[in-house]
Amino acid sequence: MKKNRILYSLLALALSLTSVIGLGSCGEAKPAETTAETTTAAPETTEAEPIKTPDRDINVAVLAGPTGMGAAKLIADSKSEKTELSYNFTVDTNPPAVAASVISGEYDIAALPTNLAASLYNKTGGKVLCAAVNTGGVLYVLENGDTIHSVEDLRGKTVYSTGQASTPEYILNYILRKNGLEPGTDVTVEYLSEHSELAAKMISGEVSLGVLPEPNVTTTLTKGPESLRTALNLTTEWASVAGDESSLLQGCVVVRAEFAEEYPEAVEKFLEEYHASVDYINTADDAADIIADCGIVPSAAIAKKALPNCNILYLAGDEMKAQLSGFLSVLFDADPTSVGGKLPADDFYYGSTK
Repeated sequence: MKKNRILYSLLALALSLTSVIGLGSCGEAKPAETTAETTTAAPETTEAEPIKTPDRDINVAVLAGPTGMGAAKLIADSKSEKTELSYNFTVDTNPPAVAASVISGEYDIAALPTNLAASLYNKTGGKVLCAAVNTGGVLYVLENGDTIHSVEDLRGKTVYSTGQASTPEYILNYILRKNGLEPGTDVTVEYLSEHSELAAKMISGEVSLGVLPEPNVTTTLTKGPESLRTALNLTTEWASVAGDESSLLQGCVVVRAEFAEEYPEAVEKFLEEYHASVDYINTADDAADIIADCGIVPSAAIAKKALPNCNILYLAGDEMKAQLSGFLSVLFDADPTSVGGKLPADDFYYGSTK
């Protein structure tokens, strides 16, 4: 009996093993599934380093008139806190006073006549640099009549002008001589001290032939008799005799060398915002209103008429050096003191690599 129980037990075990083996043979054993989550690492975000600036506003001065026009949008945006950097703008009418304030460190950046910028560089031993050219030629010959249609037509005439012993005189003399006319011999040039004085004399008819800059040209034509007209564009006349040797460039932006060395990124950002401002002023319908609101020109009406004749532009780096150096050479040849006694060295041209 005991033997039978043992046999039954062995038989049950055998059947059990057969059943397990049969179940296993129905399909391959599957490995246990794992549900590990796949995670994608978030890309690292590196914030741009803030531009190094002084712990105050950047002090910028511009001149009333064409030299300051290109900055008008930047001035307006600065007032509305729409600029990336913080600026404190001043609009002035006295170039020598602005130049003195650049030397003293009151202004970090300023818009000045190009020859005055060269003089400052020489006077300070390279402590003032030219960062960009912002104004081409702005001088025009006005005539109350209709006899002057070329430079040659000035022969034997008396022409009134302003700016004796400064850029306007050198520009006029260069153009006259290149056309075979000697100032003082073939053409008499009488100089007055103020643009406004000459404009008033032309409006009244006391003077019939004069050289004036914009926006005084527009003011004079607007208030003067119908017979008053623009006879010659001295920018065009300069180009016709100078060719590729030089361009008539009367205004620029300067920066203190010490400021540029300590805050190079701030200077680059300023130039970027200034360039955008120039582009806006040259194309936008509301440019004249902005210029007038900034106090750069007395009225929007005058600004609108004058703007196309003011040659507002932006030249920087190698292009600036190539064009401005030729103009300064002409001034140096006319009178070395006009550019501070000698031509500025290469490092005068901020951002130039040549």
